[in-house]
Amino acid sequence: MFFSTLGALRVMLAVAAPALCAAAAGAEPLPPAQREVLGWVEYVEFREPRVRLKAKLDTGATTSSLNAMNLRRFKRGGRSWVRFDVLDPDRRGEHVSFAAPIVRMARIRRHDGQFQERPVVYLDMCLGHVQRRRQFTLIDRSDFNYQVLVGRNSVSYTHLR
Repeated sequence: MFFSTLGALRVMLAVAAPALCAAAAGAEPLPPAQREVLGWVEYVEFREPRVRLKAKLDTGATTSSLNAMNLRRFKRGGRSWVRFDVLDPDRRGEHVSFAAPIVRMARIRRHDGQFQERPVVYLDMCLGHVQRRRQFTLIDRSDFNYQVLVGRNSVSYTHLR
């Protein structure tokens, strides 16, 4: 009985999340009493383009990371931009395309100790009921279980962990 009720609650929250997220948009840190408790796997929703992806929370990572297949750099208005695709979770074999200006290059230490340069972009992300503009490093994560890795900078001051 408990598990079926919990499952129904999760379904209700998943359906209501976009509305809850839109209402909570803002830049100020939330008081501890208003922070959500998150699990190690959560759904995140991006606004442009609108897509909902399963994400792994990793407080060992400083910056969040997003799957970036078919990464292409280009210039727009004199600025460096990047266009990339993520796997569409609703349509097998299809992609969702993103485009964003590059805000910086990050030097990431990989698990094997080697360093790698990755472009970083700002994207609007909804996690739980909180929408914030966050930085994401871009790398092909198509061999991983989750297309999004949410780092500690994305949950600081807004969620309990």
